[in-house]
Amino acid sequence: MADIIELLPDHVANQIAAGEVVQRPASVVKELLENAIDAKATDITLVVKDAGKTLVQVTDNGSGMSITDARLSFERHATSKIKSAEDLFNLHTKGFRGEALASIAAIAHVELKTRTDTSEIGTHLTIEGSKVVSQDPAVVPKGTTISVKNLFYNIPARRNFLKSNPVETRHIIDEFHRVALAHPTVSFQMLHNGSDVFNLPASNSRQRIVHIFGSKTNEKLVPVSEETEIIKIEGFVMKPEYSKKSRGEQFFFVNDRFIKSPYLHHAVSSAFEGLMKNDVHPGYFLFLEVDPHSIDINIHPTKTEIKFDDEHAIYAMLRATVKHSLGQFNIAPVLDFERDKGFDTPYEYSKKSPTAPSIEVDRDFNPFQERAKQGNIKFPFKREVSPSWESLYVGLKDDSGHAHPSGLRSSTEAEMEMEFESEEVTGSIFESKETETGQVTLQLQNKYIVSPLKNGMMVIHQNLAHQRVLYEELLKNITVKEAVSQQLLFPLELHFSKPDVAIIEKVREQLEHTGFIFSELKDETIEISGIPVQILESHVVNLLSQLVHDIKEEVPDTGFSQNDMLAKSMAASMAIKSGVSLNKEEREHLINQLFACKEPTVSPTNKPVFTTLDVSDLDKKFM
Repeated sequence: MADIIELLPDHVANQIAAGEVVQRPASVVKELLENAIDAKATDITLVVKDAGKTLVQVTDNGSGMSITDARLSFERHATSKIKSAEDLFNLHTKGFRGEALASIAAIAHVELKTRTDTSEIGTHLTIEGSKVVSQDPAVVPKGTTISVKNLFYNIPARRNFLKSNPVETRHIIDEFHRVALAHPTVSFQMLHNGSDVFNLPASNSRQRIVHIFGSKTNEKLVPVSEETEIIKIEGFVMKPEYSKKSRGEQFFFVNDRFIKSPYLHHAVSSAFEGLMKNDVHPGYFLFLEVDPHSIDINIHPTKTEIKFDDEHAIYAMLRATVKHSLGQFNIAPVLDFERDKGFDTPYEYSKKSPTAPSIEVDRDFNPFQERAKQGNIKFPFKREVSPSWESLYVGLKDDSGHAHPSGLRSSTEAEMEMEFESEEVTGSIFESKETETGQVTLQLQNKYIVSPLKNGMMVIHQNLAHQRVLYEELLKNITVKEAVSQQLLFPLELHFSKPDVAIIEKVREQLEHTGFIFSELKDETIEISGIPVQILESHVVNLLSQLVHDIKEEVPDTGFSQNDMLAKSMAASMAIKSGVSLNKEEREHLINQLFACKEPTVSPTNKPVFTTLDVSDLDKKFM
């Protein structure tokens, strides 16, 4: 039998390895920023064009590379981070595999400029698809500048799988956040398409968090600090009232390396138990320091998964530390045993001897005896009626035409009227004599609306039905006509981070068509003077926060699809939730609105809005 196994060429092997290391432009950003950190840089600049598809450039003032190292750094498994297998369990650097630069060079045009502190002349290296095009001496500043151009130029299938520019930009910003938060003593700068996105000076952890997520973040943070023989925990958690439905601001760092750990996330969430709603998640920025020998990082190429030797102990310590911080800073409800001065004995009573209180008992009281009617009320004091009013009733006649001798009614009539007036009034004052018309609707579990049909019944999901109604109304307002807006007596001032404000600025015109009126949009502040008539002022913050989150997840570039996504997000936030009780008029109004829609059968997210049950289906249940 002929031999069929062959060694793959280096450029093919590099492209295969690149599929694991470089998944999108954000992967390139992560690898280059971590290399700059490992080079002991104190000033790092990231330049991105077209969400990294055209250019990703990282410039640092680190140690730089010699001529030989510059050429060797693009070879597979070439690294300065480790020397032997034992070093994998004593890592103090970000990288150690030696695959990143080789993988990047296999699928892009790479340009490297570097110079060490001891060299007078640096190196300028150009590589295209793993092939070295040129290597020349050059006059460059100390440090390293790596430019990655035309990512996936030789793998068009991978390039086609990339998302839209806003989505890829969001992933790049996420990676930038992770590296910048882990190293607050290093100054970072990020530019995208020529505009300055972040300019972070060297600072401490709290200031770095505030610089990234906005000035209002400072009042939301609760410090966390604990040190044991196994682990050292530092960082911050967000106050429970600032919890969000999304999982955006959740960061774990182990030895200054960002990780993802559902197990440790559960530890933090359990510490917030009883302080948050069920559908929200806490925010946290936690920095863990452990012995490098007690963790294994070499599990996944992205190095975001870590295996601990003793996960249960770390879980317990993390949960207890967060819970202690929440109680220490009066975030969690605690029993207060401090003395209240309001309970102190007044000075004039301090020398008086206590006396037993007198108890009066009605010995004739019988609970089983029928009580007198409420109309015959005996007052403990005698009422004296002035006779001056009697002259007003002289000569008045009763219904039979006879006048009372003194203008007064008998005591029996007065008592009867008192009894009548003191009876409990039932029903509505404005009772209508007309019979109720329209179909009878019922509400089941404050979630479903049940309406009878000729041959069965129809069950409508109230939340999804209202989403469909609002979706078509908002979409019409955005594309055809503007909605009515209600002016606010006092403008509403909201605080968001700079990237979030930029997102709202992009969809400002569409939001104004739905009824919003923005009086001012600054760096981190949004001032709203008018809101749509369908929503309450207290719901504006949640609506815009959810809208920003949805746009970050997947926003189309332009056109109708962006308006469609905007209408879907706002409809989901504004729709009545499950658990809200509706009266008869509200239920009928919602049903009428639903069947006036163009597509009443499905929600904006293509979920069924209602279902019908025939009598035959019910008959089968009793067979």
